[in-house]
Amino acid sequence: MKVTIGSDHAGFPLKQFLVGFLREHQHNVIDVGTDSADVAVDYSDFAEAVAQHVLNGTAERGIIVCGSGVGASIAANKIPGIYAALVHDTYSAHQGVEHDNMNVICFGSRVIGTALAQELAVAYLGATFESHEERHVRRHGKVKAIEQRGIARRGTE
Repeated sequence: MKVTIGSDHAGFPLKQFLVGFLREHQHNVIDVGTDSADVAVDYSDFAEAVAQHVLNGTAERGIIVCGSGVGASIAANKIPGIYAALVHDTYSAHQGVEHDNMNVICFGSRVIGTALAQELAVAYLGATFESHEERHVRRHGKVKAIEQRGIARRGTE
């Protein structure tokens, strides 16, 4: 699978670990940075970079890592067409894709370790949206409608 991954400085060590792990498991990984834990950078820049790859189709899924995962999740969800979630448990990692069509997962490097990150990445990347289930399609459609209403409101401000 084509996966894009990015992090701020706090998430850099976990991102680097995940890049290696994903490549070992035959995923095509696009690393959008950052390239160091030594220079403070903003998670929002990397959330946007990951999102752009998902939206333009150069990647099928995205992973963003910051210190807590919260900021990355908030930033990514501001971009129409991105359905991101902060995930620290295996069930949510696959269920978010299966039921909610999540296309970006966010991790907190100060919250989870490498073993759990591996487990979450495998669950996330191994899942597919249950498009044959009417209830999931209906619910995702409602989320997209909320997104469109938000875009329309911004256009009138």
